[in-house]
Formats: sequence, C-alpha cells, structure tokens
Amino acid sequence: MTYIRSLYDDQEFNFAAPYGENGFLEDYTAWVRGEQLGNVVLVTRNAAGQAQRVVANYRPRTTLLLVSRLVGEHFGGTPYGEHFASGALE
Repeated sequence: MTYIRSLYDDQEFNFAAPYGENGFLEDYTAWVRGEQLGNVVLVTRNAAGQAQRVVANYRPRTTLLLVSRLVGEHFGGTPYGEHFASGALE
C-alpha cells in the first residue's frame, strides 16, 4: 500500500474515521498519471491495535489496471510481482 500511495499525484479525502470497535474507514479520490482513482478502505485492527486486515476497493477499473501494471512493474521479479497486471502501459 505504501508504494501505491507513492504513485498518487494528488489525494483528497472524502471521509476518514473510526468504524466500529476495531476498524477504520476512509474514502478518498486520488490521481495517478492524471487519471482519477476512487478508493474505499477498511482497516480492521486486532486486540493489540495492529492492522489485522486491509480491504481496498478501487474504481474505475481502467485506472485500477494502470495502478496494477505500475505496481507489477515495480515489484517485477519478486514474489509480489506475480499478483499484479503485466504488460505494456498504453
């Protein structure tokens, strides 16, 4: 996630606040290479307050695929790289 955020040209938060007893919810819009990217993130923490689970829902699909290719390119040749899109960026 840290690398994904480094790709953002800009980011605007619509909402960010605790959610339930062990969660944190954020809704934001970012721009990657001039393309708009919306995201809703839910972070669930364990009893020690550490992030246990992170769920992110990116939209639109076209920008998500751009981000996935950029991440795949960055992590190419590592075990993480195979989980992201590959191929030339248009």
